[in-house]
Amino acid sequence: MASLRRALCGMAATCPRRSPALGRGLRPLVSGAGPTSEKSVPYQRTLKEAQDASAAAQGPSQPLPGTASVVVIGGGSLGCQTLYHLAKLGVSGAVLLERERLTSGTTWHTAGLLWQLRPSDVEVELLAHTRQVVSRELEEETGLHTGWIQNGGLFIASSRQRLDEYKRLMSLGKVYGIESHVLSPGETKALYPLMNVEDLYGTLYVPHDGTMDPAGTCTSLARAATARGAQVIENCPVTGIRVRTDDFGVRRVAAVETEHGSIQTPCVVNCAGVWAHAVGRMAGVKVPLVAMRHAYVVTERIEGIQNMPNVRDHDASVYLRLQGDALSVGGYETNPIFWEEVSDDFAFGLFDLDWDVFTQHIEGAINRVPVLEKTGIKSTVCGPESFTPDHKPLMGEAPELRGFFLGCGFNSAGMMLGGGCGQQLAYWIVHGRPEKDMHGYDIRRFHRSLTDHSRWIRERSHEAYAKNYSVVFPHDEPLAGRNMRTGPLHEELLARGCVFQERHGWERPGWFSAQGPAPVLPYDFCGAYGHRAHEDHAYGRLLGQEYSFSFPPHHDVIKKECLACRGAAAVFDMSYFGKFFLVGPDAGKAADWLFSADVSRPPGSTVYTCMLNHRGGTESDLTVSRLAPGPEASPLAPAFEGDGYYLAVSGAAAQHNWSHIRTVLQDRKFRCQLIDSSEDLGLVSVQGPASRAILQEVLEADLSDDAFPFSTHKLVRAAGHLVRAVRLSFVGELGWELHAPRPSCLPVYQALMTAGAKHGLVNAGYRAIDSLSIEKGYRHWHADLRADDSPLEAGLAFTCKLKSSVPFLGREALEKQRAEGLRRRLVGFTLDEKVPMFGLEAIWRNGQVVGHVRRADFGFTIDKTLAYGYIRDPSGGPVSLDFVKSGDYTLERMGMTYAAHAHLKSPFDPDNKRVKGVY
Repeated sequence: MASLRRALCGMAATCPRRSPALGRGLRPLVSGAGPTSEKSVPYQRTLKEAQDASAAAQGPSQPLPGTASVVVIGGGSLGCQTLYHLAKLGVSGAVLLERERLTSGTTWHTAGLLWQLRPSDVEVELLAHTRQVVSRELEEETGLHTGWIQNGGLFIASSRQRLDEYKRLMSLGKVYGIESHVLSPGETKALYPLMNVEDLYGTLYVPHDGTMDPAGTCTSLARAATARGAQVIENCPVTGIRVRTDDFGVRRVAAVETEHGSIQTPCVVNCAGVWAHAVGRMAGVKVPLVAMRHAYVVTERIEGIQNMPNVRDHDASVYLRLQGDALSVGGYETNPIFWEEVSDDFAFGLFDLDWDVFTQHIEGAINRVPVLEKTGIKSTVCGPESFTPDHKPLMGEAPELRGFFLGCGFNSAGMMLGGGCGQQLAYWIVHGRPEKDMHGYDIRRFHRSLTDHSRWIRERSHEAYAKNYSVVFPHDEPLAGRNMRTGPLHEELLARGCVFQERHGWERPGWFSAQGPAPVLPYDFCGAYGHRAHEDHAYGRLLGQEYSFSFPPHHDVIKKECLACRGAAAVFDMSYFGKFFLVGPDAGKAADWLFSADVSRPPGSTVYTCMLNHRGGTESDLTVSRLAPGPEASPLAPAFEGDGYYLAVSGAAAQHNWSHIRTVLQDRKFRCQLIDSSEDLGLVSVQGPASRAILQEVLEADLSDDAFPFSTHKLVRAAGHLVRAVRLSFVGELGWELHAPRPSCLPVYQALMTAGAKHGLVNAGYRAIDSLSIEKGYRHWHADLRADDSPLEAGLAFTCKLKSSVPFLGREALEKQRAEGLRRRLVGFTLDEKVPMFGLEAIWRNGQVVGHVRRADFGFTIDKTLAYGYIRDPSGGPVSLDFVKSGDYTLERMGMTYAAHAHLKSPFDPDNKRVKGVY
């Protein structure tokens, strides 16, 4: 066999060269008896049989039941894991339907790598469960070997920033008891003698990483699930999803249809991988993913490679998977080939490898392990995988159809994340929500206007694929799929130097540069597919300055915005907020049940509250304003009788809030309407000591404390335009929000800027909000407040009407938690040393790890780094206030520890005087 480099040259000369966007030829796998040079995947066996071409014609592997409690569609990693965990939860009558054989779609050819450390606490927990299932539980239950091999993992750092990222992972790993070591180039060479270490800064070694065999794992999962009463039916393609509409107009799953009959069921789980989009179409559900070719090659035998760890060289965008005495070599390129027309008949098949696309991985692999230059290629593996707009899986109940769950779009990580995600998905189905916070995977994270927007999905999925191995910087922003949803002030703020952030399609102000406009240009696909790469542009330059784990160059610009807000006033464009109306005959009952705080106050009142789930976890924090009924509709309120409420929620979680509320209304059969006015209304907020003086010149209303107290709202005129003014603060200052019809926002904003000029009013963005709010101790949902955190743990007991007798969703769980004592508690920390922190840092108390930082930023008024994280008692007991106060704390950042001071109250304005106008 020719060497890897010579083979590359030879194959490049003889293999078809296709346009990356056009080539679609399939090469079916030729069956082989064993691991020969013709073998197309690196496993000793697959679940394909020699006679499988006629298997489908023979019909299902067993008769279809007439009914099922749950039908899982797809027999790959996620389908098998979900079925297994449903069975473990005691679900009887669960059925898995596979159109061909288990693993036949994309699972069978996966590399099967498992890395335990990721820059996400939730993902670390999910990976830990997968490892436990595959390395121990399945073999104990079934006696079958899953093919788990624990040979360790090695991350390569070719830059200082990359090594810093690995040190962050190491610190997080200590929280979860994951052994890892940062090695010098010399120590790396001793561990992996065949590796070139001359260009390395260091490596991260995780000795308990490993690999899984897809056939062995899925066989074991199926065996364990069927032993608990589940059914696995192969050779049974699904042809349709039958839907019914209930008496309240809600669409629900009714049955699954196949070529061989139908199965009545209230619950379907779409685990169809690349084919999940087609299955979604059967049910009228949008599944935002794309299919791409993903490839690796398997080398001939390499002397001395045995027992070496698997390698990820992120800077070269290549991985090296140990395969006995050989290596599998693959990676992520900037010009992947889209599979434009997904074939329904594809099974155990592969594409011809396009060497023009794959060449870059060969070069990176040879640089890292030079012996590969003279090593032959045994086989090539180029199969389809599904990829999503943010490189995260799609999970949870589809907002369009009750009982239709997603478990797909795993971005070639379905084996690695399958155990943890299968467990959470099963729990979701049984209990109505997952046990852990899965918002980052929940399909409801995407706004419904984006989930079938083909350009947005394609651009974002491409960028996420191309950047899969990029350093994960705290303030990175996408360049793809931008300017999809813009607020009424977008062009005005852009001209004033606004550097925008993107959150689920919305462009929101990040910070303001004095260097002039920095527009986001149309996506260039990294110069692939005939696009010309943007070589130099203002937004790209400013974003590049964020690529650091230190304070960015514009740290002082954000400081000026923050201090102006504290000392004078700042204006914030918050138009991206979700803005809903809840009205109707049962709106009062719905509000009592939905909101943890007492919102049954007179019209004109505004309440900060949480929405909880049945486990007492926080699904949202938001403000609820009570409205007076009226017969005439306006942009600021619909016409209604009875009770009505105006809800303002974070734009990044607007779809999540919308779906949560609708689900509760449907489940409780409340007769009321939820109206989304997010696109019709803008939101401009003025905050700071001078806000009253500025607004008094613009608003036709008395803004004194007696006339307009804190936590109230009124319809007033601003520069001649009718707006809803709400006296609230999200930064801990005197201030008002102005909710206005979209056409009114620009003239109102311009009037504010004119009036504020003599008072020192400045524009400020969300980077300032992040700093100001953490300085005041305000929570950010999905950061220091998540769906698995209760308000009691988060220090938000004041948002819960527990002193009343009014029932609300989650109340029983909170009462139980209060009676038993809190097992963890959110604590704020300040550091004397000025070091940047971003979250995931380990929290040490008296020499023991007790948690990790969820959210961190720099507080410019107190001139300190602040961090918030949940701490536990290592003994397992309740975390009392005395426990918090009595400890000596340090926070570990990139392997270095820094003395920290614990706070149970905000170190800034702990008596809340400033929001009341007391300065």
